[in-house]
Formats: sequence, C-alpha cells, structure tokens
Amino acid sequence: MQRTLARRFAPAEYMAVRLLLPAPLHPSVFTAVAFMHETDERIDSGEPSARQAALRAWDRDVTTALERQGAVEQPLLRALADTAQRHPVLAARVRAFLDGAPAEAAWTGFGTESDFQAYVDSYSLPALMLTASIVEPPAPADALRFRTGCRTLIEAMQRIDFLADLSEDVAQGRVGVPRDTLAQHGLKTEDLTRSSGDHLPAVERLVAEQAGLAGAGLDGCGDLPDVAEPGHRPFLDTLIAVQRLRLRAVERKGAALLAHGARPDTLATLRLLMRAYGSARRLRRAVR
Repeated sequence: MQRTLARRFAPAEYMAVRLLLPAPLHPSVFTAVAFMHETDERIDSGEPSARQAALRAWDRDVTTALERQGAVEQPLLRALADTAQRHPVLAARVRAFLDGAPAEAAWTGFGTESDFQAYVDSYSLPALMLTASIVEPPAPADALRFRTGCRTLIEAMQRIDFLADLSEDVAQGRVGVPRDTLAQHGLKTEDLTRSSGDHLPAVERLVAEQAGLAGAGLDGCGDLPDVAEPGHRPFLDTLIAVQRLRLRAVERKGAALLAHGARPDTLATLRLLMRAYGSARRLRRAVR
C-alpha cells in the first residue's frame, strides 16, 4: 500500500527511489512518503476548525502507534512504527512534523514573505525531513550541512508547488503567494480567480519572479548531494533535477496557471531518470 501511495503522489520521485537508492531503503522511504501524504490529505481540505480537529485525532493515532510499536489496526501506522524501529531518528522526525502540522491545518494563505518562510520552517521542512532522515549522513557536522541544504531545497520546492497548484488553491480560497507580493504586482487574491483579463501581464511577471526565486534556491542546494553518503548521491542529484523540470513546466505555463496546473514533460522526466540510472550503475561498478 505504501508503494502505491508514493507512486500516485509523486511518480517521478517514486521512480528515482526505485532506480537510484539501495533496495533495502525502499520500504522505509515509501512508508515515510505515504505517511506524509496521508497526513497532508487529512488536514488539507475543509474549514480550518475541521482540519485542526482531524489533525488532533491523527496525532493521537500516530502517537499510539509509535508507543505501541505498531500494535494498531491501520497498516500505514504499523509500517511507520516498524520503520521507526529500524531508523530511530524517524520517530523524532515524525514528532517534529506533527508539531508543525497546525501551520498547515490552519493555513488560509500568507500575508507576507515572512509568513511564508515561517510555514516552510514549521511544516514544509519537517515534511521533507521525514524522507530525508532515511538518507541523512551520520556525522553530526555533515547532518547539519545536510539539513541546511534540505531547507534551501524545500523552500524552492514549496514555491514551485504553490505556483503549479495556483488554480486549485484559488478555487479553495487560498493562495501560496503572499498577499504583499501580489500587491507589489498590482494584484489581489480575487484577481487570480479570473483566467482572462488585463491583469494577465501582471500575473506573468508574478510567476516569473516566484520562479526565479525557486530557481535560485535550486542553484543554492547544488552541493547537497556531496554531503550525503556516496550511494545516496545519485538519488539526491536526480531529485534536484526533477524539481528543475517541474520549474520549467511552471515557467512555460506563466499566467495560464490560473486555468490549469503544470506538470513536467513526461519524456524529459523519463530521459532524466534513465540517464541517472545509467550513471548510478557505472558508479556502482567502479567502486566494486
């Protein structure tokens, strides 16, 4: 079940795991991704009060599963508890993620860039670290550099997500671009509900600006793979490269994001994954 959820939620990243990470790590990574996605699904829709209630109930279920070491009914939580026993750091990552999840459960948009940054720190980064903890380097100094690189990466990924999901988020009455940033472009949230009109040039400029910030973030985490264990570096290189494809798709859409989401080109993604797989195989043969 965890593989199915991970494949449905992030197909390119799923294939990168299958092709590039050592096979013994696959169940742990898929479980972490499935848990993150399940949590997000439970608290991502409805009124804030309902989302917050759902989070409290889920927090109790998860805490019970970890305390009882998986002696619960839900298969996902049994798998999570089992994974936490094999990767002890994961239990702390789960706790940090749940502690930050109220930011998502209460989210209705951002007033300022500072609000966005606080959201990344409290929710987005702990969400990424669920999976990243599986490949986190053991040395404390390397782990600190790794986490810093992950923070840079997830900020870029979150900007890309908010642009790619712009039409969906607007339909729910909330937008991931801060309102003060919209105002700098002469836009209001309600302008983004219209996919045609004289506001589209401003939307184009907004998308270009946010995409530029995301691109700079991806450039800034280019040395993240160097901190990881050698066997994990091809996966991290490819994860960053996949985000560049997603960013390119967002940039191509521009103001059309108000009507439709953006997905990376399928053939380009497949070519990227196959090249990475070939390079990883050659690297493994070279170190034998």
